[in-house]
This record gives sequence, structure tokens and C-alpha cells, in this order.
Amino acid sequence: MRVSHLLRTAILTAALSPVCAASAQELYVGANYHPHDSNPETWKHDIALMKAAGFRVVRMGHLAWDSYEPSDGQFTFAWFDEVMDMMNGAGIKVILDVAVRPAPVWLHQEHPSINITDSNGNVLYPNHRYMEDVGDPAYQQYALRFTDTLTRHYARHPALLAFGIDNEPGDGPISYSATVRARFVAWLQQKYGTVQNLNAAWASQRWSRRISAFDEVGLPASGPVEGPPERVLDFRRFVSAEVSGFLDQVITKVNANAPGVLTTTNMWYYSSMKYFDYSGIAYSGRITRGGCGFYPGNSLQNNEGIERALFGIARIQFENSTPFWCTEFTTHTAVPGSIRKSAYASLMEGNQMVCGWTWQAMHGGEEQYLQGMVDWDGLPNRKYEEYRTIAAEFKKIGPYGFPYHPHPEVALAFSFDSQIASASFPEPHDEQIQTAFNVFNRRNVDSSVVEISRSPLHYKLLVVPGVALMDEPTAAKIREYVHQGGTVVMTGYSAMVDERGQVFSSTLPGRLSDVFGIRVSGFEETGQFNELSRLGLKGGALRLSYNGHDIDCQAPWFDVIHPLGATVLGQIVSLDQDYPIVTSYHYGAGTAIYVGLPARENVLGPILGDLIDRLGIDTGPVVPAGVMARRIDSNHLLYLNLEGTAKRIGLKGKARSILHDRDYVGAFTLEPYQPEFVETTLTH
Repeated sequence: MRVSHLLRTAILTAALSPVCAASAQELYVGANYHPHDSNPETWKHDIALMKAAGFRVVRMGHLAWDSYEPSDGQFTFAWFDEVMDMMNGAGIKVILDVAVRPAPVWLHQEHPSINITDSNGNVLYPNHRYMEDVGDPAYQQYALRFTDTLTRHYARHPALLAFGIDNEPGDGPISYSATVRARFVAWLQQKYGTVQNLNAAWASQRWSRRISAFDEVGLPASGPVEGPPERVLDFRRFVSAEVSGFLDQVITKVNANAPGVLTTTNMWYYSSMKYFDYSGIAYSGRITRGGCGFYPGNSLQNNEGIERALFGIARIQFENSTPFWCTEFTTHTAVPGSIRKSAYASLMEGNQMVCGWTWQAMHGGEEQYLQGMVDWDGLPNRKYEEYRTIAAEFKKIGPYGFPYHPHPEVALAFSFDSQIASASFPEPHDEQIQTAFNVFNRRNVDSSVVEISRSPLHYKLLVVPGVALMDEPTAAKIREYVHQGGTVVMTGYSAMVDERGQVFSSTLPGRLSDVFGIRVSGFEETGQFNELSRLGLKGGALRLSYNGHDIDCQAPWFDVIHPLGATVLGQIVSLDQDYPIVTSYHYGAGTAIYVGLPARENVLGPILGDLIDRLGIDTGPVVPAGVMARRIDSNHLLYLNLEGTAKRIGLKGKARSILHDRDYVGAFTLEPYQPEFVETTLTH
């Protein structure tokens, strides 16, 4: 029987935050659930299946604004109260998303200014999700009213585990409307003050594009034609500021109505459509459980998808030490065993939650053929059984030190500005970070994605992979880090442009050439330069010599490096002459290493491997290649075989399998694609 909201409020007189904090200390397995697609009888049936599977969490409410507010100011919560009460009765906690996107059609009709206008000037009807201009004042007014009403209503519900802040806020098209242009002009006026400053920052003398008044500013896209990079960079900074500013307002409203309640999200900020800078929110700690959709693909054998999904966690988590939540996790047509494999892999990046997207294969809309754990007729399928297995195993291992707390001694530098500035390069900044992440992940070395200007840089090693834009604060932090004894490795495409997006007129790498002891005079295109190859190489192929070993790699171009005191560690040996390509320089008490190529694993691997040894960076348990492993605490170790051949795992002394309740002495065999979690009597 449904308990009234008034009675629930009366019962829950204590603050909710201790309840949330206590209930968050476990491993969660569950599903994304869409009760607005069905009815109370279906809810009852589904919840019984969830409980039977051992599910402890559901995520609900996302993408469903008009189910709570079907018309302007007319809120209806009775139907959802019933769902929340049923979940509570089953002992299932709820992540309740604050569904501020997509906006209801009625809001688009009342306030057309929130509609997306494409770069051709066409106003787009909201046929798809995320078709609203989140910077529009009218949109923000209604979205914050919805946030206020929803969170006040459910702040003290006993089933509530956390509020979700929006969903995939980096997704959706950018609007090029007249109102966007007006806000952009105001933003520029505040940033630059005078037209003269703006013209200097935008190099407006180039191609006769001087501006005599702020009102002459246009948006940096005319149909398919983009404007100069300085204007694109500022426009994307403006869009980013509006998105993050709006999210900050939503978080503030949630915190005011539900103080102490956990917050999370599916923070896909790096969608190619509306990539924005999430680092400010991440470093603020105001989202107390970083979250993402973990989508490694459907393969059991291919591990590239897992690596990308793990990097997705790292790039959202930044330097937060709080548990991470995968608020969405693949179901789809995943090969049997691949979901379980991915779930164990996610634990090694600090994940605490595996919440499947989605519970039921959907009947309507754009995702109607996207399959879930329950088929279209309501019957559970093999993926339900796989999640059931995950839930049982996570319940078994959960009390033994989970969620895992990574202890990174390596930092990977991220820069939103560099991601935008590198758009014209053969590969963008974040592809280089992914490569660097893979180098460490495949060695079972924890690493942390950092925004240098915000980070204390308390690491043994800093990798700067293709950070194209080097502003003064970032350069100063790198300089001080190395001077005080740190080791930095920088790859090609880095420190090419200043904060305006213009190539440095000083020696490259900009603001840091003296730290690295080199001058980069430019770059050469490998495909053309191979006309002079002594080895007959073609296309982007290069052969390097590093530390007495040859390395073959592919790169679209290479930097022309002139050592100015730096020691040459590696050279290109396949062209008309040998060219320095890896250099090392002692600056202050530290070391600055430059690699004049974009990040390549077979090039970075030996360099970073040497540094891992020299700097004494923790590599975790000793395992064969193809095995992920982490020491969860002093005597508990987690292993995962990523490959299709059995692996022998050596032990010092005895160990007991928590997963399988059996003993090992000296070693055990890790079967293909299988996890193992052991308690040791002696440490490695």
C-alpha cells in the first residue's frame, strides 16, 4: 500500500546525508529503469525480478521532464511516488535524475528562443533529444523551477540514494541563433573590454577582418564554413561557460533542497557535438560521485573498447578520490561474458556501481531496437542472468576493501582549450591522452587525468600529451614542477599556440623551450619526406632508434628538433639523415623529456617503462601480459584475464579465493576472460 508523501516526511525527521553515506559503502549492481513507459502491474513484476537478481540500485527519471510536468506549472508526482515506494519496499535504492533535458515540447512552443538554430540559420524543430539552447534565460528559468520542485518533493524519500545532475550534458547541437550571438557579444565585451583588445586577440588584420564595434561580431560559422581558429576557440569557451554555469546552478538548487544528499551524473562532457570544459565542476567536488556511461562495445575478445571506457572514468574523475559510479553500463547485444568482464575491469579504476542500460528492450522511440536485460515481452534474457551473476559476486567480494581507491603516481595532462585548438591537427589532444593512458593501464599502473592549472601536481611523473595551447599559468606550473625535481614527458603538437589560439612568435615549445633545452623549428610531413627514406619506407612509416633498439611507428608528421643543451635519447634513422626525436634535459632538480611525435604506444612504452623503473613508480602485482591486476588493500588482490588463453599467476605463499572459496599455494591458473579475487596470507 502506498504511503503518502506527507507521512514519509514525518517519519524521516533525521537528516538524510548519514543514510546516503552509509548506504553508499558497498558495490552496487542494478539497472536504468523507465517507469513512465509502463504501468503499476509491470512495475511490480519488474521489481520482483530485480530483487530476485540481487539488484540494489535503479536509476530513474532521466529524459522524462514532461512526465512530471506535462504542462506549464502543472506538476504530477503521484505516479512516481508509487514507484519510489515500491523500490523502497524491495530494498532497492534510487538514483533520481533531475531531467532538465530534453525540454518539453510545450516549453519550446511557449519560448521559441530555446530552439536550436543551425549554422545555416534554420530553426530546428525538437525532433530529437537535447534540442535546446541551455544558455537561454527562459530555458534556465523553467529548468531551475523543475529542479526546485522535483528535489524538494523527493529530498527525504527513504529510497533516494542520490540525485543525478542532467544526463550527457556535452551532447546535443550548438545553437547559432541571434540570441546566442547577443550573449556571445556580451561575453566578449566582458572578457576583452575594448574592440582593440578583441582585434589583437583575434588577429583581425588577417584577411581584412577588423572589427570596429562589438555589434559587428558574428558567430564563427557560416553554414559549413568555420571561421578562424581564434574565434572558434573563444566561441567554444563561451558555450562551455554557459553549459558549466547552468550545471552549477542546478547543483546549487539540489544542494539547497537536499543538503548532504549525494549527487552524480552521466557526465558525457566530451561528446563531439558540444564538448565543454568539465574540469571546474570536477575539481569543485560538488558532484560527489562522478559518473558516466560505460560502453566498451559488445566484444569479449577486443579490449580497445574497455580501454576507452576506462579512460572515460579517468577523464571524468580527474583527481577526485571519491568512489565512481557507472550510472549506465552496457547491455545491448554484448557477447556472453563480456559484460561481466567489463564490470570487473571497471572496479580497477575505482568504480562502485554497474547500472545496466537498460532494464527492458524499449518499445518505442529512437532506441526501440536497443536490447536490455528483459525482452520486449517482459521475460528476462541471458543478460539478466549475467547481471544476476555480477550482483552475486559483487556482494561476495564487496566487503573486502571495495570500492578500490587508486593511488596514482602518474599524471596525464588534460586541456579543454587544447582539445579545441587541436581540431585541425591529424589527431586531437584527447586521442593522445588515451594513448598515454593505455601505456600505463596495460602495465597496471594507476594514472590520474589532471588539469595542470588546477592541480597540486603531487606526482612522480607528469605526461603532457599534445597539449597544444600553453597559457602562462600552465607553463608556470610545469616549470616549477620540473625545477622542484619532477619529471615531465611532452609529446608532439604541444605548446604550439598561446591562450589566444595563435602560434607562438617565441621559440617552440612555447614558454617552455628553456625547460626542455630544445628549439622546435617546425614539422615535416612524413609521407612526403619518405621520398628520401634510406629504407624505402612509404606513407607515415618511420624507424626510430631508442636506447639501442629500433622502433617502427607511423606518424603523419614529426617535429624538427634542435637540441640547445638537451641530450638526444632517440633519433629517426630511416630518412635522409638522422633526426633527433627524443631528448632529455635537466632543469633545476628535475628532468624534461620531449618526444617529437604524437603519442604512440610503441614509442612511449619504452620511454615510460624506463621512467617507471627509474622513478620507482608502483606497478602493482606481478602478472603476465594481458592480465589486469590491482592490490585492493594490503592482502586482497583482484585479477582479470583480458585474453583468450589461460595465464599462470604466481603467488608468494598461500591465498584463498573469495570468489570460488578455494585455496591456492604458490600459483593459480586464471582462465580466459575470467576474474579472480584472492586473500593472501603473505604480501607480494
